[in-house]
Amino acid sequence: MGALSTGHLTDDANPFIAFRTLLWSHHRAMAAGWSDARYVDTVRRFDDAVAAVDDHGFRTTPLVRQTALADAIGQTGGIWAKDETGNVSGSHKARHLFGLALHLLVNEVPTDTTLAISSCGNAALAAAIVARAASRPLAVHVPTWADPAVLDRLDDLGADVRVCERRDGEAGDPCILRFRELVATGAVPFTCQGIEAPWTIDGGRTLGFELVAGLTAHDRSPTRLLVQVGGAALASSIVQALTDAVDLGGPDALPGGRPPLVAVQTEGCAPLARAFNRVADTDDPVAALAERDGPHMWPWDDPESAATGILDDIAYDWRPVVHDMLLGPVPGGPVVALETDVVEAHRLVRTHTSVPADPTGTAGLAGLLAARRDGCIEADEEVVILLTGVERA
Repeated sequence: MGALSTGHLTDDANPFIAFRTLLWSHHRAMAAGWSDARYVDTVRRFDDAVAAVDDHGFRTTPLVRQTALADAIGQTGGIWAKDETGNVSGSHKARHLFGLALHLLVNEVPTDTTLAISSCGNAALAAAIVARAASRPLAVHVPTWADPAVLDRLDDLGADVRVCERRDGEAGDPCILRFRELVATGAVPFTCQGIEAPWTIDGGRTLGFELVAGLTAHDRSPTRLLVQVGGAALASSIVQALTDAVDLGGPDALPGGRPPLVAVQTEGCAPLARAFNRVADTDDPVAALAERDGPHMWPWDDPESAATGILDDIAYDWRPVVHDMLLGPVPGGPVVALETDVVEAHRLVRTHTSVPADPTGTAGLAGLLAARRDGCIEADEEVVILLTGVERA
C-alpha cells in the first residue's frame, strides 16, 4: 500500500478494512466504545452478506497504465485508469452505499427503518444490493422512462420501486421530490448525494485512498485527475480523500503533490461547469460559495447525453468541488465535453482496453479529448481517469 501503510493502512484486500482508520465510521465506532477488532469483524460479516447477494464483496480495484489507449489519442505522457467496472454492482456507487450502511450499523439505526433513494441506474442497483445484504427495506424512486431491465433487477433484490410522474406545476426532478417527501416522514436517505446523506461521502473516499496508494506504489505523480460529474459526490469524495491521504501520508505519498481536479460534464448537462464560471466571476468567490440559496446552481433544462449516469439536472454536491477547483491547494477547473467526445471516448475505451465500461463510465476520457482540443491539457501530461460503470446488456 506504499507510504500510507505506516500507521494508517493495512494490506487487507478490502478497502473498508485497509483504510478503516481514515474512515469517519471507524472514528465514530471508536468514540462509541467499539474495539478495532469489533469494527473489522462487522465489516467482514457485512461484506460476506454483500457477496452472498452480488457474488463478490469489496476488493481494491485495478489502477492500470493504459498504453494502447494513450497511443490511440497521442497522449504521450500516459493515461492511468482506475477501473471500477468489477466493483460490487458494477460501479463505484456501491462504495458510497456500503460506507453509508456502516454508519447506520455504528449508529444502531433500527433495521426496520425504510431507506430511500432517487435513482434508476447504478446507484439504485448498488443501494438495492447493499440494503438486501443489510436486511433493510429500501424504497427506490424512479422516473417513468427507467430501463425495464434495471426495474426487474431492483424487484428481484426486493426493493420497493416507486415510479414518479411529474405533477402539474411541479419544478425539478419528481423522483427527488418524492424521495424527500418520504425522508420527511422518517425514512433514512440512502443515496449517493452527499447533500442528502453526508456519510455517503465516507465510502466514496476509499476510491481516493486506493488511488493515492496505487500511484505511490507505481511512483507516479500525474498532472491531472479527470472525474466525471453528475451529482458530484464522487468528485467530492475523491478530492477529500486525496487531500487527507497526502496530508497524512508524508513526503512519500504522491511526492509530486495531489493532481488538480478536472471535473467533466457534457454539453447536454453541465450545471457544475456553469456554477463554477459564475462563482469565479464574482468579486468574492468564498462568499458566493457560502450562500445557501445563491444564484449559481439551478436545474439544467432537458438533460441529454449517452452518458446517462451523469445527467443530474443539479450537481447536488457542487460546492466542495467548485471550492477545490477554484480555491483548493491545487486548483483545477471544469471541462465540458461535446456529445461526439462522449461517443468517441466510449469507442476508444472499448477498442483499446479490456475494460467493459459504459458511456458514463468513460466520460472522464471524453473530458480529456475536450481538454486536449481546447488546449487545457497538453499531450505530454500524465493523467488519471476513472472508468466508473460497467456496460450492462
